[in-house]
Amino acid sequence: MGDAISLTAGDGHTFSADETAPAGSVRGGLVVIQEIFGVNAHIRKVADGYAADGYRVIAPALFDRAEPGVELGYEGADRDRGIALRQKIAIDDMLLDIAAAIVALEGSGRIGIVGYCLGGSLAWLTATRLSGLAAAIGYYGGMIAANLDETPRCPVMLHFGEEDGGIPMADVEKIRASVDPGTVQVFSYAGAGHAFNRDASSAWHEPSARLARERTLAFLRDHVG
Repeated sequence: MGDAISLTAGDGHTFSADETAPAGSVRGGLVVIQEIFGVNAHIRKVADGYAADGYRVIAPALFDRAEPGVELGYEGADRDRGIALRQKIAIDDMLLDIAAAIVALEGSGRIGIVGYCLGGSLAWLTATRLSGLAAAIGYYGGMIAANLDETPRCPVMLHFGEEDGGIPMADVEKIRASVDPGTVQVFSYAGAGHAFNRDASSAWHEPSARLARERTLAFLRDHVG
């Protein structure tokens, strides 16, 4: 389990984050970026998993700019609320908060970022717009295809489900065709839909989630430590 900490962004906004440290030596730092459902039990479990793999993890609460303490479920009113909260916060402001998390991880070795859904898109934009990263991993980021004119400053790995109702395979193929394969690795998973890594919901696709995590950990070993 992580500890609640407070961070301050470059514009003076103070917000909460969960910090989770490994039990042994630190391999590097890792920013874990939420879906539209806040830093909830699933994101904390993801953070715990990466900490168990040796990374010092910070999961910033990006929705604090609209409403503090957001932890949502995945259906009905919770989903609608998550969408509404996302629309209240500018991408540039979220990137300010991510930048603060990167700064907070300084001293942990090289730093990576991994994000899911909204966080997957933000991982891409962090890689293209911010400094201080050794690697970025994005899971099913729906905004990536619309931001391919931006060049990553670090190696990137992207994961997509081939049955994702919100991200058509045409977008995934557009990404594949547009990026430098020496910098950006793109993987798609047959039988997997959106949020296939989220084991707390019906979206979970276990074989795809397992393979994507194996690839992600190997990528982090190569570029972060």
